[in-house]
Amino acid sequence: MPETQTEEYITITGTAEEVVYKNPDNGYIVITMDIDGSPETVVGTLGDIVEGESLILRGNYTANAKYGRQFKAVTCERKLPTTAAEIRRYLGSGVIKGIGPAMATKITAAFGEESLDIIENDPKRLSTLNGISVDKALYIGTEFRKLNGIRSIIEFLQKYEISPLTASLVWKAYEGDSVKTVRDNPYLLCGEDFNVDFSSADRIAGDLGLSMFSSDRIKAGITYVLRENANAGHTCVPRKSLTEIVCPLIRVDEEDFDKALYEGIEEGIFEEYETARRNYIFLAEYYKAEEYIAKKTATMLKLSAPLNKDYAEDIAAIEWQENIQYESLQKAAINAALGNNIFILTGGPGTGKTTTLNAVIKICEAKKKRIMLAAPTGRAAKRMSDLTGRPAKTIHRLLEVDFSGKSGKPKFKHHDRNPLNADIIIIDEMSMVDTLLFEALLRAVKLESKLIMVGDSNQLPSVGAGNVLRDLISSKMIPTIELKEIFRQAAESLIITNAHKIVGGEMPELDNRKKDFFFMPTAGDDDTAKLVLDLTKTRLPKSYGYSPIDDIQVLSPTKMGTAGTKELNRMLQLVLNPPSHMKKEIRFFDTVFRAGDKVMQIKNDYDVVWKRGGESGTGIFNGDIGIIYEADVSNSLLYIDFDGRKSVYTSEMFSKLEHAYAITIHKSQGSEYKAVVMPLTLYSNNLLYRNLLYTGVTRAKEILIIVGTREAVVKMVENNKKTNRFSCIKAMLEENYEE
Repeated sequence: MPETQTEEYITITGTAEEVVYKNPDNGYIVITMDIDGSPETVVGTLGDIVEGESLILRGNYTANAKYGRQFKAVTCERKLPTTAAEIRRYLGSGVIKGIGPAMATKITAAFGEESLDIIENDPKRLSTLNGISVDKALYIGTEFRKLNGIRSIIEFLQKYEISPLTASLVWKAYEGDSVKTVRDNPYLLCGEDFNVDFSSADRIAGDLGLSMFSSDRIKAGITYVLRENANAGHTCVPRKSLTEIVCPLIRVDEEDFDKALYEGIEEGIFEEYETARRNYIFLAEYYKAEEYIAKKTATMLKLSAPLNKDYAEDIAAIEWQENIQYESLQKAAINAALGNNIFILTGGPGTGKTTTLNAVIKICEAKKKRIMLAAPTGRAAKRMSDLTGRPAKTIHRLLEVDFSGKSGKPKFKHHDRNPLNADIIIIDEMSMVDTLLFEALLRAVKLESKLIMVGDSNQLPSVGAGNVLRDLISSKMIPTIELKEIFRQAAESLIITNAHKIVGGEMPELDNRKKDFFFMPTAGDDDTAKLVLDLTKTRLPKSYGYSPIDDIQVLSPTKMGTAGTKELNRMLQLVLNPPSHMKKEIRFFDTVFRAGDKVMQIKNDYDVVWKRGGESGTGIFNGDIGIIYEADVSNSLLYIDFDGRKSVYTSEMFSKLEHAYAITIHKSQGSEYKAVVMPLTLYSNNLLYRNLLYTGVTRAKEILIIVGTREAVVKMVENNKKTNRFSCIKAMLEENYEE
């Protein structure tokens, strides 16, 4: 906390009387405090406080419109109770596992003011009391020391605005040595396990007098920059660019940077890869992932049977059975899919990818092959299942999450030593598959299996780091066929023909109001937002019978601004699911979750339990959309239906949810909606590029309405800024295939 701020804070001292609310996920708490005999409401991110604790708080008084005067605390120093009565209440609150009110009374009656000292330093003495064995006494002592240790690291990190949740993760990693470990090297906090911002770790180091030229600090700076780039989609950064970013950012020279970088490479934190043009620096996990992808793919290519078999008879049989006629490129794609161990089928909307894929599936089924279908998201898997008439899973469910490891990170049950029992594995929406997920998938594919990847490389790349589909296609080493002909029925859709125009850099037809693609000009952001609300709530439901919740999806390029998802969600919730005494709701910071709300999961959560009829499983993933069908206010629980998978969310899980009346175009990948309303204004100037528009347009199944300015559409079509991402899969694949 900067000194100029802390000098303005006031300090209050008192005892925690009642815990009104606490959020275990982020440490936010509301308590009633006794300050010199007067009750005060205290709020803040203070961690786990229990009744009876003596607290020294720094902060300021604020006036809350709903709850009145409150003390908003920014730091908290705990003092253990000293009198026998305070200790009895403290222990009776359940703060230490194994001690309830009755036992707290027994302990304080026997040991009085020495009770806490005995529990910490001589817990065996507790066994002299009836009902406490030696083992239980030692357990109580261990729990108390653990509690003090957790609180020590919470208090230490809280001064730097690092959350209690992060502090608890530090405790899990280092336990009793937590404070000492962080003091010795604060930059450990910047690692993947904790994800603390570099500047926060730097402040701790500065306060402790650590050298700004230490290799630990420079390695943490490099890690921070590489991780920020991974968040932006890059699996690696050119060595020269990394130097130019890190050195001025953390104020070190190139000599110290080089020394720390190569020390990190020797320690296995970073990896360096040299191509013909330049050297790249990776975080180790991304290097290992790309290296594995390249080696496994190269091996599959080498083992792939040469395409010398003609499946013309099989294709003709399917044509006769289905009363269909495949065009020449489709026949070539079917042949290639059946004749290679690894194959990519790509093409835009309306070009017959699904028809081609269904032919491959039918031929393989006729040959009694075991086939597995999967896609990156639940919605994409459901759509794949609907189009093929066969069961499809998410890739995560296909691989099956394994929670048996101690790392806390999810692993998969299917891998190199336990591959998937399939002859053919088909993955749809491959543009959404990031590097780490593709590595996990490849590990589970047997070398003798066929891997067929289907996708559209003109779509936006994956949310996670990497650009796998585009890299594999651009390598020109993976057998690939791109379907280009728009079939007659599809050509009647202006959505499809305009999508192809956009990809080709042509302006879409905006003034044809007779088909399924509409443009409605507005004067500015406020007018755009108003029209979006009117279309969603009134016009589309009235004209077409669409459900505003189930059939219509608002897609925006950005979260921010009046026509961004954040503000649109607030307004859409108000008109589509207004407050009512019939609907229960739970407030989570500045968000209200109400029964009937449409919500989206924004972060993978592998251990959310769900049930669907007699089926059950775990895992709700980034991008999954559900409806809150019940809110239990007294227990802070939300009951959510994710396309038939029903889950219960506790308060610590609320931070992984946001409203989904409006979502970003990026979050819509892999989904399809009957009607899409897309606000496009010049507010999101830096997000106006071609494949973003193309992705949004191709999400609409029956009707697309663009609301906004023609200038924004023109700018997006003209801006062919491909989402270029640094990656070395292509170079590594070439290198491994030549070996």
